[in-house]
Amino acid sequence: MVGPLGRTYGVGFRPPRHRGRTHGHRPPQDRHRAPTRHRAARLVRDLRELGFRTGPPVLDHLDPEGFSYAFLDYRGYGERRDVAGRYSLPEIADDVLELADQLGWDTFSLLGHSMGGKAVQQVLVRAPERIEKLIGLAPVPASPYAMDDQTHALFHGAAEDPEKRRTILDLVTGNRASRHWLDRMVAHSLAVSRPEAFAAYLASWQPADLSAAVKGNTVPVLVLVGEYDLALTAEVMRATWQAWYPNCRIVTIPGSGHYPPHETPVAFATEVEAFLRA
Repeated sequence: MVGPLGRTYGVGFRPPRHRGRTHGHRPPQDRHRAPTRHRAARLVRDLRELGFRTGPPVLDHLDPEGFSYAFLDYRGYGERRDVAGRYSLPEIADDVLELADQLGWDTFSLLGHSMGGKAVQQVLVRAPERIEKLIGLAPVPASPYAMDDQTHALFHGAAEDPEKRRTILDLVTGNRASRHWLDRMVAHSLAVSRPEAFAAYLASWQPADLSAAVKGNTVPVLVLVGEYDLALTAEVMRATWQAWYPNCRIVTIPGSGHYPPHETPVAFATEVEAFLRA
């Protein structure tokens, strides 16, 4: 999914579990079996025809023999930059479920990055019977995201101001990234997002409170936190995600900030797929 700065990430779906098996794969004759590389390539093409992206460069490190992945661009972002919408969490949930229906996936797992962490919880609230596992990547909790006046001005101003986006990027990667990397991240963020979509999504996710609706849900949850993320820290995750989900595990990814798929892609992919296989 898409983080608060317009980075395009995915909704990761896993094929439905074979009933009666403990592992997530269906038998070879089943239409939801793990894809061959040819079938994975066809899925990529089909998703593009549906108007959905195939994900960031970390896709090269994901296992196409073991899982099927679909990556969704929000309306107003990426290849759906010109798709009009309300730019809200409920709309994201609608689009996710529509995509799953088009793919023929009755049940699936979800991965959401940053704001996407709240979006996948919105899907869980909407259709809990369809969700096998949740993965939150530096995820926003289900509760309202508190901002003091300075932080509020920074985030809400970032929709139109590249320097504010850069300030946020530098903060959430631990004030340690090179100037060139930050420049490229800001440029890409501006290129793939519409300012009005950025602003509207922020207005939707920041005050939304899903905590009562998710509290006590027993879905297996993995929360991945970057070692150098100064905003969405492991301490924040323990006080929120782990407090609400009894089957939640938190893993800190060394050497990364808020963007593990870009900063430490191999470690990110390894943790995700170990959790999906468990």
